[in-house]
Amino acid sequence: MPAIHIRPPALTIRAGRRALERVRDGGLRPEDVHVIPGAAGGPKALGISGLDQAVFGEWLMRAPQERALIGSSIGSWRFAAVASSDDPAAQLAKLAELYTSQRFSKGVSPAEVTRKSTRFLEELIGGREQTILEHPWYRLNIVVVRSLAALEDDARGRLGLGLMRAISANMVSRRHLGRFFERGIIHDQRLPTPLAKLVDFPSHQVPLSHENLIPALLASASIPLVMSGVRNIPGAPEGVYRDGGLLDYHLDLPYQQPGVVLYPHFTDRVVPGWFDKTLPWRRGDVGRLQDVVLVAPSKAYLESLPDRKLPDRKDFERYVGDDAGRERSWRTAVARSRQLGEEFIELIDSGRIRDVLQPL
Repeated sequence: MPAIHIRPPALTIRAGRRALERVRDGGLRPEDVHVIPGAAGGPKALGISGLDQAVFGEWLMRAPQERALIGSSIGSWRFAAVASSDDPAAQLAKLAELYTSQRFSKGVSPAEVTRKSTRFLEELIGGREQTILEHPWYRLNIVVVRSLAALEDDARGRLGLGLMRAISANMVSRRHLGRFFERGIIHDQRLPTPLAKLVDFPSHQVPLSHENLIPALLASASIPLVMSGVRNIPGAPEGVYRDGGLLDYHLDLPYQQPGVVLYPHFTDRVVPGWFDKTLPWRRGDVGRLQDVVLVAPSKAYLESLPDRKLPDRKDFERYVGDDAGRERSWRTAVARSRQLGEEFIELIDSGRIRDVLQPL
């Protein structure tokens, strides 16, 4: 008899305590989902494009209802794409292709990266701002940080010194980052931000508008030393705004909602802030994440990709002088990610999600 090859699972699905009980009890239905977070992570988003397309382009459309989308950095860009059209799958595919086809020369300046990123956003959602603001179901929340002290300056030396101080302070305690950053959430006025009162860091909220949509999206992805900060977002407190992932990398936030927080993610762990990436003891708070169902690529799936990982920002250096090679690798990862979406739909429709669910 010919050998039977069983394909290993492409997804890892984890859930917080309350979500775990809920899904094991009654499965997961689209009408259960009221909040969707999107993490910072740059090109990693390309590697779950097929999952996003299945979630937004098929599954959630079975039960149209008001839902809050809250993202930092590329997470906010994904969600702006989703809310900018009645064909979210097509817009997500466009985002993946636009990101893949970006090319940067060695030693590119932050100002040039900012110019290209602005053009990227204008090509992705330019002319669709009102569609986002008036979308019948989706309510966009964009997470940014307002820079304090030396981090207001884009001069490389001063900014670098400020970042070193922030990193050192974070090593002692995450709460010390409040001396360096203030959280901002630019949110759809039609729905309150889907969070309990924020007490971990100084925070402010600003209504989303036609004037501040693209500046907020640009700021949310403005990595210090890679992109220039965005000065004075319309309607927000004066200052220089940067990548929301600096404080809220994987959005370890106090979610407040009537049902499930569905989290399509790059990894099966939640890292609170960007400076915590190298600190394995910094994990998401189980109390805040108790309603989260986190869906991520499995280790076996990642091993099967061309570079045995999702696309990431370091690929621009890894493939220096070989943009065509990087683009081939990324397009393969995007195409392969359809498997993630197909498996997600199958697990839900068959009810097998109850069997594969693990604690978060």
